[in-house]
Amino acid sequence: MTAITTAAVALDPSARALAIPSVHDWDRLPGMMMAVTPEARLVALNEPLALRCGWRRGSADWLDTLDADLHSGVRSALANAADGHGSLDLELHLERPDGANLWLACDGRWNADSQTWLCVLHDITARKSTEVALLEQTTQLRVLADNVPALIAYYDAQDFRCSFANRRYAQALGWTTENIVGRTAAEIVGERGWAQIRPYIEAVVETRRQVSYEREMLDADGKPQWLEVDVLPNLGEHGELYGAFVRVTDITKHRLAERAVRESEERLAKFMDASVEGILFHRNGTVIDVNGPILELTGYSRDEAIGRRSTDFVAPDQFDVALQVLKTGAETAFESVVMSKAGERIAVELITRSIERGGEKLRLVIVRDIRERLAAQARIHHLAHHDALTGLPNRTAFIQQLEQLTLTHRAGDAPIALLFIDLDHFKRVNDSLGHLAGDQLLKTVTARITAGLRGGDLVARFGGDEFMVLLTGAADREVIQQVADKLLIAIEQPVELAGRLISVSPSIGVAVFPEHGHTPAELIQHADAAMYLAKSRGRATVQFFDPAVASEAYDALVVESQLAHALEAGAFELHYQPQIRASDGALVGVEALIRWHHPVRGLLLPDEFIPVAEQRRLMLPIGQWVLCEAMRCARRWQAEGLHLPIAVNLSNMQFQQRGFVEALAELLEHEQVEGTALELELTERMLMDDLAEVKAALGRIKAMGIRIAIDDFGTGYSSLGHLKDLPIDRVKIDRSFVQDLPHRPDACAIARAIVELGHSLGMSVVAEGVETRAQQSFLRELGCDEFQGLLLSEPLPEAGLRAWALRHAKRG
Repeated sequence: MTAITTAAVALDPSARALAIPSVHDWDRLPGMMMAVTPEARLVALNEPLALRCGWRRGSADWLDTLDADLHSGVRSALANAADGHGSLDLELHLERPDGANLWLACDGRWNADSQTWLCVLHDITARKSTEVALLEQTTQLRVLADNVPALIAYYDAQDFRCSFANRRYAQALGWTTENIVGRTAAEIVGERGWAQIRPYIEAVVETRRQVSYEREMLDADGKPQWLEVDVLPNLGEHGELYGAFVRVTDITKHRLAERAVRESEERLAKFMDASVEGILFHRNGTVIDVNGPILELTGYSRDEAIGRRSTDFVAPDQFDVALQVLKTGAETAFESVVMSKAGERIAVELITRSIERGGEKLRLVIVRDIRERLAAQARIHHLAHHDALTGLPNRTAFIQQLEQLTLTHRAGDAPIALLFIDLDHFKRVNDSLGHLAGDQLLKTVTARITAGLRGGDLVARFGGDEFMVLLTGAADREVIQQVADKLLIAIEQPVELAGRLISVSPSIGVAVFPEHGHTPAELIQHADAAMYLAKSRGRATVQFFDPAVASEAYDALVVESQLAHALEAGAFELHYQPQIRASDGALVGVEALIRWHHPVRGLLLPDEFIPVAEQRRLMLPIGQWVLCEAMRCARRWQAEGLHLPIAVNLSNMQFQQRGFVEALAELLEHEQVEGTALELELTERMLMDDLAEVKAALGRIKAMGIRIAIDDFGTGYSSLGHLKDLPIDRVKIDRSFVQDLPHRPDACAIARAIVELGHSLGMSVVAEGVETRAQQSFLRELGCDEFQGLLLSEPLPEAGLRAWALRHAKRG
């Protein structure tokens, strides 16, 4: 035993079996030392190592402080002692208790006596940190080189072998950044390529200077490619050549651009010769080149045109505009007038551009003859603002002039009178004598109205058998009445049509500005109302607008003379309002809502005409049209993959009509749609009649697959006993309750009761008229199943609903 071993045994008897120094002697040894068994148990270590690493004697926990990927390697190395390996050479990476990283080099010798590895450890953290930093720097340089827009490589001077290449360089030549290293330039570019570039390489070797050259070749797709190659020598301190950097830049875009410029100039020359439009080039306002068409247009010869100022061709009244464009160099297009050699004014469009031609900046002017276009525009404008049959201004032109007069009217000016003339029973003429006779009658009436007016008055055909007369400077109502009476007498004179004398009378309504309205829309509406008042008072009369009387008469006559014909004229349209499921926001159905395209008042909502239609028993044909159109729409949607039940409001008149259920079945069969495509909305009042009969009818409707809903629930007087016996699918909370949520306690209580009642009867609950987030949140908390209202979407036309559904599905 050695002296150290003997001392260890004396101090620590347990060390005899291991034949290793004692702990006290180890602590006096320089450096870091440890003894470890092949099983990785740390049997001894000195204080410097323990302090540095935080390890403990007799434990294998020291391995846990190492990187996880080192564990198996260290164990394997320690276990190899049994195979006769006498030394260890390891690098250990660990994290100290204070969080610092530590690298140790472990040099070990196998001690057969103690059956342990005796190891000396050296701190190599500084060296490893330097290696990591160099590796990161090298990686960064590689990333930088691989991403610059150029091909880069480095070749050694001795045998011109590649020692570095970025990814672009390697890939461009069919290599990788790994397998290109060590290859000679001839191997990399091929013998043919080497033969082409070898003279440039030899020039670099000989002159020790940068050499640049350009190569034209075909790329992988067979397209021409131009490369600019720079070879830069890497010289030592005394001018010795170590190697050369190669930088290859793709300049194909530049060469193609140069070629495009040349080809563009050639095309321009050909274009000038072939163009039918005049083309002129000038330098600072002096004409230097022209083509044939501009000479034909102006009558000048080429010699007469070249050398003149470009503004000499412009008409005097257009000179300032042309000069401004010339001074500013603006690239623009504007209409102007040029003068021919003979002094004729020629309307043209001038298009100015700045171009380079032969390396010189010039101005290009395209001179386009627009005389035919202006004449066509004038004709189109006339047709757009005049009635084709009578030649009178049409509705659009009349409203524009009326609007201008109302805007320029000042206090103290004479009133403006608007006369709305409608021919009584004109439809009978068309139906009995034909449209040609009707057209002739309209022409005759036009002539009579025009002849009966003063020079400053205006007459227009407003549409069909309707005319508008605008009287300006009318001193008072008496003057207006005189003019209107004169027109009455003139128009009702007999007219010979198709060999027969026909007489038609006009009804005339009068509205006065500013007394009866301040806008054209108000004046027209009130003159229209006055006209209907005249019809209600026996026709062939003149009536001034009376707000109190006209409203009632207007509503009655709208139903009588317009609503009855709206179906024939295709004036109705269905809009559809989405119904959204509360739980997931899915689109689950729509409600069909009728709209009327009124010829004067525009788009009318149901509240403005349905009550009148119901009073006049016009609801049956209108309701039947709504059902038919809704099912036609459902069929179209199903063909497009959009399967949505459409809810239709049912009037009491329809529901009570004999044969309604049979007609409904025929409709579904005719339109080839299933009953599930339809939902009928009935009011509570419709369910209060004979319960047995109502129940039977609803049962037959349900048998077709049609859903049944109670509309405006809570506003009627339905009996709960009735409801529980009827096959109702859904109830709808009326918007009058929803609009007061969640602020009014009574509305909240009613809404809660309806939801609970509906659910208790097995019905789903829909809230209509939802317009705010607060309403939606409150109803969702109540358990309301579906929402409908402006918060989600306004009622949309068929096409608009399809587009909305697609957008909603994508968001969903």
